[in-house]
Amino acid sequence: MINNKLIQTIFTSASIQRWNDYPRMMELVEIDKQAHKFIIAYFLAKLEKDINFTHLIEAGIFEFLRRVIVTDIRPDVFHKALQQKSAQINEWVINKLEIDLIDIEGGRFFDKFKHYLTDDNMYKKERFVLKASSYLATRWEFNIVYQTSSFLKDIDKVKEDLQDEIEDYFELIGVQKIALNKKLAKVIDLSGRLRFQKRWAQTPRVPETSVLGHMLTVAIFAYFYSIEVEACDKRIQNNFFVSLFHDLPEALTRDIISPVKYSVDNLANIISEFEIEKINDEILPNIPNSLKDEFSYILGLYDGRKDEFKNKIVENGEIKIVSDPQNYNENKHDTIDGEVLKQCDLLSAFIEAQLSISHGIKSNELISGLVEIQKKLKIINGVNFGQIAKEIQENNR
Repeated sequence: MINNKLIQTIFTSASIQRWNDYPRMMELVEIDKQAHKFIIAYFLAKLEKDINFTHLIEAGIFEFLRRVIVTDIRPDVFHKALQQKSAQINEWVINKLEIDLIDIEGGRFFDKFKHYLTDDNMYKKERFVLKASSYLATRWEFNIVYQTSSFLKDIDKVKEDLQDEIEDYFELIGVQKIALNKKLAKVIDLSGRLRFQKRWAQTPRVPETSVLGHMLTVAIFAYFYSIEVEACDKRIQNNFFVSLFHDLPEALTRDIISPVKYSVDNLANIISEFEIEKINDEILPNIPNSLKDEFSYILGLYDGRKDEFKNKIVENGEIKIVSDPQNYNENKHDTIDGEVLKQCDLLSAFIEAQLSISHGIKSNELISGLVEIQKKLKIINGVNFGQIAKEIQENNR
């Protein structure tokens, strides 16, 4: 499904600093920017026509991987370099990632990656949506940077350039709504705030990862699982976006660690009820009407309950729980591999703990967490999540 080397590459983005030539009130890292970009892209794309969401996901992953490799160039310099030296930069990135990607999907993923980087016309509309989303995520970050950098002579020029750039994307309805601070802007803001919430907050860890960044790693794992089992397009898309939004309610409830959540009688049920209430009061009212039913499904709402980690399909307009999503591998079923997404969630948590331990920062919570997570990892449709975790552990001792 995904190899240890690629996992290391993905998690490198948690250590890549952004805006590091400006004073900041908090660390801003690449993985959080990329996660916010994907979230914004989902909403922008849903308000447009003729968007292929599988292509949107793939293009976003391709761009993410390229940015992780080209780590030491300021974004403005990076974009200018791409305009003037794109062929050389892309060739270098392709060569750096070939070993990581060549075995995925029988080589097809690597072929698409190479094609995307060398042909600007591939996924053209999806590429434009991602560019707009990247801009909006950067603008959101800049509002943080500006608070502590207003005394610098060049900061107002940066601010002016960012404000002017929005005109380049005004043809997208979602950009207009966000720029005018309409309801959708509140959802984008709420999503961005998940970068302030740290994972494993009760113990020191290196690199630190936020809830926002964690959601993206789970989504990427879900994508690679989906293509491994040859999932249909709708299933690929659902698995990715359910994962991408699976912790969104924590922006309203905060992250409650699993040992507490599941050890105190009925606490998990109480939290779930509170999450549903908050979603209905503070999230769904800000979602475009045409998208509310679909987004509720993505968030895991069904029959007055919330559980994004149940295997689901839609049949005759009703949400149904199923035992094996592989039996419903057609777009018409609107399938979600909920149990697999839970495995991806656990795998991401395992890597977060293991990487810190490999850096020499360990605690009883991290060590015991690894043991407990390993007990829960399974084999599903031939994908051995426990073996992936074991290989990660062996390669990071």
